[in-house]
Amino acid sequence: MAVPKHKTSKSKRDKRRTHKKTDAPAVGTCPECGEAKLPHHACPECGDYKGKNVIAGEED
Repeated sequence: MAVPKHKTSKSKRDKRRTHKKTDAPAVGTCPECGEAKLPHHACPECGDYKGKNVIAGEED
């Protein structure tokens, strides 16, 4: 089994971890109501997806 000969410094450890961060989710706007929504998902506010109302909700 491989065993490290020297302690890995905090700098070396953190340099290795720089690419492991997560990205913020992509957020678009709903063309019907203008609220923020995830791409390829129905709008949580008005329930529209691709111009059709797919979620039964309250109508304004």
